[in-house]
Amino acid sequence: MPPCVFFTPAIDYTVTRNTARARRPPQIAAGRSPDMKFFVDTAEVADIRSLAEAGLVDGVTTNPSLIAKSGRDFKEVIAEICAITPGPVSAEVTATDAAGMIAEGKVLRAIAPNVAVKVPLTEAGLVACRRLSNEGAMVNVTLCFSSAQALLAAKAGATFISPFVGRLDDIATDGMRLIADIVQIYRNYPALTTEVLVASVRHPIHLVEAAKMGAHVATLPPSVIRMLLKHPLTDRGLEAFLADWQKTGQSIL
Repeated sequence: MPPCVFFTPAIDYTVTRNTARARRPPQIAAGRSPDMKFFVDTAEVADIRSLAEAGLVDGVTTNPSLIAKSGRDFKEVIAEICAITPGPVSAEVTATDAAGMIAEGKVLRAIAPNVAVKVPLTEAGLVACRRLSNEGAMVNVTLCFSSAQALLAAKAGATFISPFVGRLDDIATDGMRLIADIVQIYRNYPALTTEVLVASVRHPIHLVEAAKMGAHVATLPPSVIRMLLKHPLTDRGLEAFLADWQKTGQSIL
């Protein structure tokens, strides 16, 4: 009698890993909020105060261009914004060398405890990120345009990584694809606590897609936040309700 031969079916470990990952409950890394946060991308204090009253401000991002547009003293503006919101307020360094960024970062941190030092995604910027984060500072690494850059920033201890979706769209590249890639990479490694802060948001679809992908934060110009409120059916429905109420001749007060 010929010997019996048993065949073991081949296992596709890629499929197995992907299936397990899909069934795995979502991981919230230490220090991350389970909610999506809205930051306001402006240095205009009046806009920040108005939106904060509606509970729409979890933090603020600024940059040298926004400060220049405000026409005000940099440190004065940052201090005033920090007094409006207890959330992170990003203030960007202007030095390009690591030592200069670290020195400027220490000055910015002294303005208020909720300042997040913003540094560019360069080698010097990551050196500064590592040093400042080791000293307890929140660090926002900005001008991110690839998932590889985002991984480096997380390794350097960034609190936030700021990928610019609108600027990628401007050069015929899918900016939201970058957000999906970064979110997936970070989820693969729960020890990485860096939050994905979606920047260069141009319209409500950017925000909605970012939320569906699981981005932790989106920073929005005040004009885009107000666009989120608008829908023609909301306006039409309110007009109809008020017209019907007027016919009753009643007053609540």
